[in-house]
Amino acid sequence: MVISDRTAPSVDTGLLAEPRLVVEPGVAARVSAIAEPVLQGMGYRLVRIRVSGEAGCTVQIMAERPDGTMLIDDCEAVSRALSPVLDIADPIDRAYRLEISSPGIDRPLVRRSDFERYAGHLVKVEMAVAHHGRKRFRGTLGGVEGATVRLTRDEVPAGEDADVCLTMEEIADARLVLTDELIAESMRRGKAAERELKRELGLEPPAPPHARDALTKSAATKGAAAKPGRGRQPLPKKPLPKNTKQHRLAAGRPRRGEPDLTEGD
Repeated sequence: MVISDRTAPSVDTGLLAEPRLVVEPGVAARVSAIAEPVLQGMGYRLVRIRVSGEAGCTVQIMAERPDGTMLIDDCEAVSRALSPVLDIADPIDRAYRLEISSPGIDRPLVRRSDFERYAGHLVKVEMAVAHHGRKRFRGTLGGVEGATVRLTRDEVPAGEDADVCLTMEEIADARLVLTDELIAESMRRGKAAERELKRELGLEPPAPPHARDALTKSAATKGAAAKPGRGRQPLPKKPLPKNTKQHRLAAGRPRRGEPDLTEGD
């Protein structure tokens, strides 16, 4: 894939400015306050920031375009723009490694539009405030109703209702569960985004030579079959049969003393 700096992708301004419902505390919140305006100015949305101390310090920033896609060149553009800004602001008091990534297939859901877009898929939800004495839920996302998210649980204890409505602002963490249907949808989104990028950059490749030759040959053959005599030699005539009853009677006439009726024609 060709890497290019797409710092101004076409965006839906409403989706771009949509606030997150699930936000980070502590150090990650300081990084978020610096990174989010930069991302939004470039046409991207912040999904999540995670600061990890494993194997040194790593700052992972998940971002996406408003349509939910994030290609390699998008990550490169965000990294180039954010690195100097974070160096100047210095929100972390030690050395760290910056990682820019897409949300992934089993992505976190942090905005109202995320819960609407992925309705029908399997999700796991952890609540900051317990709902009817329970903090963890797993089930099929049924979309958004007002300020709540409807969920149809896949494992329901006896005597409990399968359908629950969870208040969005009380969700601490929500993410998609990896399924075959989710993978198929993600592949479709990714291919569509890549084709759009290539068209915007003028990089949509022409059909390969062998494909063009095959197409031309096929068209010529079809044209010749539809219009005999144009661009095609006529088929040779089949020879007439030489051993018919008429031939056998003619051959026996001399023996029978009968005249040959074909003479003189």
